[in-house]
Amino acid sequence: MDEKLINELKEKLEADKKSIEKELEAFAKKDDQPKGDWETKYPKYEASEKLNLEEESNELQEYDNLLPVEYSLELKLKNINNALEKIAQKKYGVCEVCGKEITEERLRACPEAKICLNCDEK
Repeated sequence: MDEKLINELKEKLEADKKSIEKELEAFAKKDDQPKGDWETKYPKYEASEKLNLEEESNELQEYDNLLPVEYSLELKLKNINNALEKIAQKKYGVCEVCGKEITEERLRACPEAKICLNCDEK
């Protein structure tokens, strides 16, 4: 695979990683157990706070809505980190199923792709 393309995709992956981490930081905190895990911040209520039931319910609903978003972003971040690791190991762009090279078009569309389009369609 072309070194120029790999560098270009590496830059995109690193930019995507920063963007996802920034998005996660808005509503979650990083938890290194297990590595790469994030925890959505649970609303904390002080005894002195006078939130009414409706406000508390809204806070809990927002928390509940953020859990699948957190999971989705964590998964994407994990795939990005795996792709960056493969670049460092000089194993990037190879399908994990059939071992063939993943096309440039697929990698440009999804730089963290693990499998080629043929294997993905099976």
